[in-house]
Amino acid sequence: MTETTKQQVLLVEDDQDLAKMVADFLGPRGYHVSIEGRGDQAVQRINAESFDVLILDVNLPGMDGFSICRTVRHSFTGPILILTANDDEMNEVIGLEIGADDYMTKPVRPHVLLARLRTQLRKPAAVDPDASGSCITVSGLVIDASRRAVELDGTTIDMTTAEFDLLWLLAENVGQVISRDTIYQTLNGLPYDGLDRSIDLRISRLRKKLGDDPQHPARIKSIRGVGYLFAAD
Repeated sequence: MTETTKQQVLLVEDDQDLAKMVADFLGPRGYHVSIEGRGDQAVQRINAESFDVLILDVNLPGMDGFSICRTVRHSFTGPILILTANDDEMNEVIGLEIGADDYMTKPVRPHVLLARLRTQLRKPAAVDPDASGSCITVSGLVIDASRRAVELDGTTIDMTTAEFDLLWLLAENVGQVISRDTIYQTLNGLPYDGLDRSIDLRISRLRKKLGDDPQHPARIKSIRGVGYLFAAD
């Protein structure tokens, strides 16, 4: 595999030892990792070069990772992963609010990072727009897998890659309870460790975007101690 055929990753990380470790680990596994140590310069590179995925540290000289994500999210269509040494839940909420697709706390576990990258970069299966099952319509909500687009009562709803994948999984199983374990395994390719709150946070984001009352949700219901149910009505 040549460098040009590998998935192109921009790692924005000012810890040179960590950046080299990640690059050395991902390189033989199908990824070409470009490293940038400054946030402000990273924005220039993202706008000028072609990358498949961004991995952004939060604390950076020049511009922090959240600001980078917020700045480029409207133009960069690939996945964005946030790395931080702070495991504060509010940081995770901020990352997802501004459009990050995934969030990982340090220390970085290379095999977990690889699994997250593979999940985020997997190409959606080709879907025939006329084929049965490529579009799900429930109570004014239209989820189109062929375009990876969501509309509610005729209005387009912006979704990150991770949000769309979660919504599609729930809608495919409308009326059925799906456990957190199943959701996590399906979307991340890893067993659920019981600690990661990313699924719950994305559910909260989906409810907000779909106008679902978080106190008494009608579309995406929480099943205490089990998981979630996408309701038909």
